[in-house]
Amino acid sequence: MKQTKKLLLFFLGLFIAMFPVDAQSGRIEFSEFTLGNGLHVVLHQDNATPIVTVAVMYDVGSKHERPDRTGFAHFFEHLMFEGTKHIPRGEYARFVEMAGGTLNANTSADRTYYYQTLPSNQLELGLWLESERMLHASVDSVGIQTQKQVVIEERKQMYDNRPYGTILIETMARAFTKHPYQWTTIGEPEHIMAAEDHEFQEFYEMFYVPNNAVLVIAGDIVKEDTRALIEKYFGDIPTRTEEIYRPNIIEPPLKAEVRDTIFDNVQIPLVLQAYRTPALNTEDYFAIDMLGTLLSTGQSSRFFRELVDNQELALQVGTFPLPYNEPTVTLTYAFANMGIEPHVLEEAMNAEIEKVRNELIPEEEFQKLRNQFENDIIGGNSRIAERAHNLATYHTYFGDASLINKELEKYMAVTREDIQRVARKYFRTDNRVVLYYLPKRQ
Repeated sequence: MKQTKKLLLFFLGLFIAMFPVDAQSGRIEFSEFTLGNGLHVVLHQDNATPIVTVAVMYDVGSKHERPDRTGFAHFFEHLMFEGTKHIPRGEYARFVEMAGGTLNANTSADRTYYYQTLPSNQLELGLWLESERMLHASVDSVGIQTQKQVVIEERKQMYDNRPYGTILIETMARAFTKHPYQWTTIGEPEHIMAAEDHEFQEFYEMFYVPNNAVLVIAGDIVKEDTRALIEKYFGDIPTRTEEIYRPNIIEPPLKAEVRDTIFDNVQIPLVLQAYRTPALNTEDYFAIDMLGTLLSTGQSSRFFRELVDNQELALQVGTFPLPYNEPTVTLTYAFANMGIEPHVLEEAMNAEIEKVRNELIPEEEFQKLRNQFENDIIGGNSRIAERAHNLATYHTYFGDASLINKELEKYMAVTREDIQRVARKYFRTDNRVVLYYLPKRQ
């Protein structure tokens, strides 16, 4: 996200100037309404370029799954491209590609997101495709069996057989014992394989309904015409009258450090610390995010300067909070340099964190940090597709899309004292999971 080259910043400045986004405040103009069936709609008009993003975010992620049926939300991310009542199997993506567009989807612990970016004269096609997916998706035995094999193979390639691929799986299983964040979106293969067809149909009927979704249209549109098309394609989709499952589980504090060693098919030892931290959009989250950037983003960050350059203990470092809408974890990690023992590297990591806990960061370093976030937030909303995603996220998580225009303000409200306070409050040994990833031969 952070652009360091002057040429890229120059073009980014030109790009932002073309859009209806205030270059100083990053303000995004939009309107919204709700259909009679409960589907919430957000419209963001930007006629600078002839493209449009059609996006639907469903309020369902891996945290909505049963403990013995993990992986369902991610499974549907695949299944929803199988086809629909009116779209032949395997042809969904072709409709978009033949129209000159692109499409994709992704799943997190909290939501599932589908989007396509098309030439603006293909807006009606995009709306039809997403309405088909919401009402007529092919949740049948053929598609289910096909995608079961796809998902199992994805788990093998991306997690089980990939160096360090199980980091989130191993970390979350130790950081949480009650909350469904304890499992990751990929789920357990045996859960998917054991599930029967009717269970997938029931999941679809529970969560893929208009009153559990937000539709965002961003780009080269005429709002009045767009609203009429939305009514045409989504207005008659039935609402769900039965209750939609919402987890309400409070994870107890860790109270003591959890420490373990993972022997994996890796060559370079890795030290990972996962601190339990607050949810996205809380006051402390913004300070923690800035703390993570202070520690590890860029070659002038504290971890990089001390652990990589000065002491030559680490090859690569990082710190970032997981952006979940319930209390989560902040990951801090470092890859050991050749011949460096993990405990030596961990002690150096702890020493840098202790500096933030004990001393206010200098004013000059703090101003640099503020500038980084100002550039990132304004630049991050420069693309139509990103604006659509951010509008959908703020509505789904918090019921308030206007928070997109308050993000910069909240980061700018963070003080040096706040950064020190959150370091003291959350970056404690009794509030963390520590994992060493070591080569199997050790």
